[in-house]
Amino acid sequence: NLICVAESHFDLDYYGTPGLKITPEINGADAKVEVEAFLANMKDTQKLVYTIYDREENALASIETTDTKVTFDIANVHLWNGRKDPYLYRCEARIVEGNKVLDNVSTRFGCRTFKIDPEEGFILNGESYPLRGVSRHQDRWGIGNALLPEHHKEDMEYIYEVGATTIRLAHYQHDQYFYDLCDEYGMVIWAEIPY
Repeated sequence: NLICVAESHFDLDYYGTPGLKITPEINGADAKVEVEAFLANMKDTQKLVYTIYDREENALASIETTDTKVTFDIANVHLWNGRKDPYLYRCEARIVEGNKVLDNVSTRFGCRTFKIDPEEGFILNGESYPLRGVSRHQDRWGIGNALLPEHHKEDMEYIYEVGATTIRLAHYQHDQYFYDLCDEYGMVIWAEIPY
């Protein structure tokens, strides 16, 4: 891929991410969502516009600022609940100068709580959630590691069909498309490296 960006852009070197870090925190029926942007060469004449969307792409809230860290409140948050209800929100961030958008990125995220209890196992949103899964390597005979989106989708459909609720991704960074599929299909990810 060849990626071309304006001089002011979201940092392409921030750990393989789109330059956004989303941290939701559940508080009762609501959520506080902290959004942090990582930038390169932003100028004083520029601003950031952050917007949160629901699954149907309705804008829930927007913040215009020069701050690289903002917090949104989502009332009556819809929880990401594994295979039962893998609900995802989306956050978009734009660098704007005047009326011109210089760069924009977006990422999806789920709001949920989890903990691991030695007696009860994995707890998702306050309820026991059995983890049954598989380990996946991102390669195929005759293709190696150069999988196409349809290969990732086919793998996910097989994993989903066997009733898995979790996937172990080992040893290396997997394609971001597969991480997105994990969120869409409601899979809990166990990765040996952060993503």
